[in-house]
Amino acid sequence: MCSKHFDTLLIHAGRVKSGSNEPCVTPIYQTSSFLFDDSDHAARLFELTATGHIYTRLSNPTTDVLEQKIAALEGGTAAVAVSSGQASQFLAIQNIAECGDNIVSSSSLYGGSYNQFRNSFSKLGIEFRFAKKGDIQNFENLTDSRTRAIFIETIGNSDFFIPDFEKFGELSAKLGIPLIVDNTFGGAGFLFKPREWGANIITHAATKWIGGHGNSIGGVVVDCGNFNWDNGKFPGFTNPSESYHGLSFWNRFGAGSETGNVAFAAKARAEGLRDWGCSLSPFNAFLILQGSETLSLRMERILSNALHLSEWLEAHPKVESVNYPGLKSNPNHINGKRYLNGGFGGVFSFDLKGSREKASEFVNSLNLISHLVNVGDNKTLITHFASTTHAQLSALALKAAGIGENTLRISLGIEHIDDIKMDIEQAFGRAGL
Repeated sequence: MCSKHFDTLLIHAGRVKSGSNEPCVTPIYQTSSFLFDDSDHAARLFELTATGHIYTRLSNPTTDVLEQKIAALEGGTAAVAVSSGQASQFLAIQNIAECGDNIVSSSSLYGGSYNQFRNSFSKLGIEFRFAKKGDIQNFENLTDSRTRAIFIETIGNSDFFIPDFEKFGELSAKLGIPLIVDNTFGGAGFLFKPREWGANIITHAATKWIGGHGNSIGGVVVDCGNFNWDNGKFPGFTNPSESYHGLSFWNRFGAGSETGNVAFAAKARAEGLRDWGCSLSPFNAFLILQGSETLSLRMERILSNALHLSEWLEAHPKVESVNYPGLKSNPNHINGKRYLNGGFGGVFSFDLKGSREKASEFVNSLNLISHLVNVGDNKTLITHFASTTHAQLSALALKAAGIGENTLRISLGIEHIDDIKMDIEQAFGRAGL
């Protein structure tokens, strides 16, 4: 485990220092493939007995720096960068589950994740069973001998539910299955470190706070290096691999090996990236690296802005309600105080006192705040759920999801809070609220 502080790791983790006259910034290795020293070197790379790069679909020096950085920030042993947050979840799941297996997931999920889990994975024969959020007994009741993981989010998108992570860590350990935590809203460990509470695999949409500038799509899967893949439930790690002449990923990369326990990451890269091709481009890795260096500075302002604005809106006569864990009245406040570090997330929702039409007029009246479907940007962003991300849902389904016709989601940026409030106030007036 690295002893350096988070802020220092943001700048220095993963950096390659090769000698004199080296570049200060990690270069973009914009290449499809890499030269071998000789035939023996090539053979050893392909049989996974030597480290190095073969083809950018598998690994790349630019991407490697990003992977090392995120692994260090999260306290993991290794990481694999991929093309998007959705790809990080896909790679994590397919690495441990096969046709006939199941995953027990929280029902408190990003809508895109729910669709991926419920519909797309079912076509691969992998069943997702959705438990009542926070109901540990319900999670356990849904497991069986073919359950291969438990999946939860740090902060639910879009209900902002915060689980009791200690209980989930204990349950996964009891059942001998990994706990997967999507820590996108946790800011790569700034706000929350899942590994400290029993997580074994961490996924990220690096598109969001890690990159922070809305200029690139990317994801990262972190191997926490704390799971025993040799417990009889994961033969893909212990049985001889047909792809690598009988190599056992656990024997070669597991606990007690010279690499340390990086078996999950090694298998995800050697089989997952090779066969599925969901690789992060070197250029996007470069952009995300640049953004990541200011993550802690941005998060401090974002968290401050979110708390200030949520309190202001909660007291505003034109606002019906605010859903933010930072508010003492919020049901997620207690878990937020226990598990989160220095804040309660950079996103919340609020309901206007008015109709769906008035909510749309309000959004259209904003000048500073950007209307688009994203979170985790330097710019403050807003979305009207009912007409965008959840437009396909009926009024009944919207209610079940805790979303009203007048519900808006706001992702705070780093602008001055007074300017954000001023924009909202003028939009209230222009919309006739």
